[in-house]
Amino acid sequence: MDYRPIGIFDSGYGGLTVLREVAALLPEYDYLYLGDNARSPYGTRSFASVYTYTKECVFELFNKGCPLVILACNTASAKALRSIQQKDLPKMDPKLRVLGVIRPTAEVIGNYSSSRKVGVLGTSGTVVSESYPMEIAKTFPSVKVHQQACPMWVPLIENDEHNGPGADYFVKEYVDQLLEKDPEIDTILLGCTHYPLLADKIRKYVPDHVKILSQGEIVAESLKDYLHRHPEMEQTLSKGGSRRFLTTDDTSAFDAHGSTFFGSDIRSEHCVIDHLG
Repeated sequence: MDYRPIGIFDSGYGGLTVLREVAALLPEYDYLYLGDNARSPYGTRSFASVYTYTKECVFELFNKGCPLVILACNTASAKALRSIQQKDLPKMDPKLRVLGVIRPTAEVIGNYSSSRKVGVLGTSGTVVSESYPMEIAKTFPSVKVHQQACPMWVPLIENDEHNGPGADYFVKEYVDQLLEKDPEIDTILLGCTHYPLLADKIRKYVPDHVKILSQGEIVAESLKDYLHRHPEMEQTLSKGGSRRFLTTDDTSAFDAHGSTFFGSDIRSEHCVIDHLG
C-alpha cells in the first residue's frame, strides 16, 4: 500500500503530547507530524493569520499523502478548523478529512464534573475564541465553563524553563485566577497541548478533589472511535507503524525540545511550506 499516514499538526511542539497518546493506543498506523515552529506560537496571532498558516500546513500534509489530518493544537482548532472544513475541503478531494481537539474534549468533559463547574486553562487565542464554552454547551448545557488565559506558559515550556522554580510563580498566578472565578470548579482542562508538561506544578496549586484533564488520551480514544465509525477512511490508512517528524524551523532544536514532549528521542526533517497567497 502507498504511504498514507495520519497527519498530526501543531504550531510547535505541543501536539507531540497528543501524538504520543494516539500512537500508544493505535500503534499500527503510520504517523506524520508537522510542527510549524518557524511561525510559533499561534496563541497570540489573529484569526486570519492562524487560518492561513494552518491551511498551508494542512495542505502540506495532504500533499505528503495524509488523507486525515488532526489539528493537535487548540488555537488552530479554535481559529481555523471550521473554515478549513467548510471553505477549503469541499474544493478538494471530498475524501480528505481534518479533525480538531476541542470537540472531542468538549463531548466528554461534563462526565468528569459533579459540581457542573469546569475550568479551562488555555492560550489567549483559545480563550478569546470562546470555542470551549460553545462546544461544551452543545453536549452539557448545564455545565458552567470558566476560562483563564495563561500567556506565559508556552514561552516557559518552549524555553525549557518549565521545571525551574521561576515557573511556579506563573503557574500559581493563573491557577489562582481561575479558581477565584468559582470555588466550586471540580474539573480543570489543560486546554493547550503544551500544558501536560506543567501538570505536576499545576497539581501543587489545585485542591486534591479537583480533576485535571489532559487532551492526549481523550483525543486518542476519539480517533479510535472515529476510525471504527468510518471504515472507508480507516481502510485507506497505511499500517507500517512508522513515525516521521517535520518542522519548519531548525531540526536540531526541534529534536532536542520535541523529545521532551514526545517522551522519547526523535529525529526530524526540515519542511518548507508552500505559501498559498
